[in-house]
Amino acid sequence: MDFAYSPKVQALRERVTAFMDTHVYSAEAVFEQQVAQGDRWQPTAIMEELKRKARAQGLWNLFLPESERGAGLTNLEYAPLAEIMGRSMLGPEPFNCSAPDTGNMEVLVRYASAAQKQQWLEPLLRGEIRSAFAMTEPDVASSDATNMDARAVRDGDEWVINGRKWWTSGACDPRCKILIFMGLSNPEGPRHQQHSMILVPVDTPGVHIVRPLPVFGYDDAPHGHAEVLFEHVRVPYDNVLLGEGRGFEIAQGRLGPGRIHHCMRSIGMAERALELMCKRALTRNAFGKPLARLGGNIDLIANSRMEIDMARLLTLKAAYMMDTVGNKVAKSEIAQIKVIAPNVALKVIDRAIQIHGGAGVSGDFPLAYMYAMQRTLRLADGPDEVHRAAVGKYELGKYAGQGV
Repeated sequence: MDFAYSPKVQALRERVTAFMDTHVYSAEAVFEQQVAQGDRWQPTAIMEELKRKARAQGLWNLFLPESERGAGLTNLEYAPLAEIMGRSMLGPEPFNCSAPDTGNMEVLVRYASAAQKQQWLEPLLRGEIRSAFAMTEPDVASSDATNMDARAVRDGDEWVINGRKWWTSGACDPRCKILIFMGLSNPEGPRHQQHSMILVPVDTPGVHIVRPLPVFGYDDAPHGHAEVLFEHVRVPYDNVLLGEGRGFEIAQGRLGPGRIHHCMRSIGMAERALELMCKRALTRNAFGKPLARLGGNIDLIANSRMEIDMARLLTLKAAYMMDTVGNKVAKSEIAQIKVIAPNVALKVIDRAIQIHGGAGVSGDFPLAYMYAMQRTLRLADGPDEVHRAAVGKYELGKYAGQGV
């Protein structure tokens, strides 16, 4: 496995880094100010400005492996770019590389009909609209995708949809025009063929954005995470993706690349936390010494460097395997990084908070927000326990039937 950056990737790394240094980090405070002014749920001028600048520089839709619509990068090539974007909570969106749109666009590229792509994928790729993924439900354990109980019932040439979803990220944004809804369409079918994914325009009668859900007190406006109620929602039968009963299949296909993106963004966030930690440790004095020379802090810094580098290499290995042998063969490595990346980021961010003292839990530094986001990722990307079970099952499978 050769993880050296190709000239193409190195050039993109330098360009993305320069854009972040020149435009994004300085925009963080402006973004917060604009969100706080007036209606929190309206798009900010600073974000739209960043998107125009990034697109003008050709830094647009860098994801989408195996698609002529993206930058033509493999998962391994895109991973270091996602890491750089992940250093800032604003980072991915200026490049049109933010969740859940990336995962949704991947779904549409792979599974949508030509008409569905024309109607929804093209404006998403242009950044004219945004999207959301309506899967998780408040009344069932949604870590098991086959549990979804919201109903999609065929009525002639239409689907009739009823149910309640939550943590539908991005649905609060007025730019969100399309939901990918996963619902129970054939309760009597085989367990993994009971659900369908259906495209539901947000303005369809019966779709109600009930409320934004805060995450550790953060509402993530204007993006938000919504509770969404579907009451007798009718959409054309042709809005189904791939085919009736194939929702679980699509869900499994969506989990790979999107989760690689999350993991690399986690590593980027950990890198920024380590940078802040080192600067604080060198410039802050207590008891007559820099913090770097007190309380084993240098060990914490060293451990953070080693843990970040290990997480990065494991993530790159998973990306390499996805590119070379496919998601199914790489499922153990993908599950491993889903556990490792956010947990490493949490450790590093926690150490950085401690070294910053009271400032670490304030809004003057990004650390508290970063910690909240990474802690949430251990649920949003599937519970650690589910991923560990997949890894353990894979390991045990190597020895099953060997008389041990």
